[in-house]
Amino acid sequence: MHSFQSKVAVITGASSGIGLAAAAKFHAAGARVVLVARDAGRLAEANRALGDAGLVVAADVTRAEDLRRVYAAVDSRHGGIDVLFVNAGIAEWALAADVTEEHFDRLFAVNVRAAFFTIQFALPLLRAGASIVLNTSVADRVGAPRSSVYSASKAALRSLARTLSAELLGRGVRVNAISPGPTETPIHAKSARGLDPEVLREMGKATMSRVPLGRMAKADEVADAVLFFASPASSFVVGQELAVDGGLTAL
Repeated sequence: MHSFQSKVAVITGASSGIGLAAAAKFHAAGARVVLVARDAGRLAEANRALGDAGLVVAADVTRAEDLRRVYAAVDSRHGGIDVLFVNAGIAEWALAADVTEEHFDRLFAVNVRAAFFTIQFALPLLRAGASIVLNTSVADRVGAPRSSVYSASKAALRSLARTLSAELLGRGVRVNAISPGPTETPIHAKSARGLDPEVLREMGKATMSRVPLGRMAKADEVADAVLFFASPASSFVVGQELAVDGGLTAL
């Protein structure tokens, strides 16, 4: 594992799943982690799991004032950022005919708008050589019923990784994305709420039938890809999206 000794890693959506797994790995590698999530109680619990090792900032990333508060805290404690993992996101499913304006706006507000401003507000603190990693999804390349809005929001993030790469290269900041396939995280339970159990079973079967490895990823496996993009091991990799999907989009 590459050392992140004294590096500062800011992680959104850090209270569970891929975000928490990444925080644990960065901490183990010597980084000073900053955990950001909306639920203060779960965030404190996540930090305790790390041995109270990180700076914890409860914030709703869809709110500009909360993002400003996050970065003010980071600036005060650490003075800069070396790694920004833009991980916060939500998943909800609906057939195109049933999509409401609220459904559309909610997904784009969290998955796209919040991600963009999470990066924009961080720009003054990003050090030369910093790495930004976006969390997209195989849904940005694989068509599936009930995923039109979710998939579009993740495709926007894939595009953002490319365009921001071109814009930030002059500052020595690299932007890349990880694209997880089915992963064992709490987001699956949340996204299943309101779906008919039979529909949910069929969606699960259809997805898993396309994964050559025949299983879901563990959050730790996806987090390893985040650390790769954050480390000098990927120093010549810019604007790319790495699929961590058990072969779903390759075979």
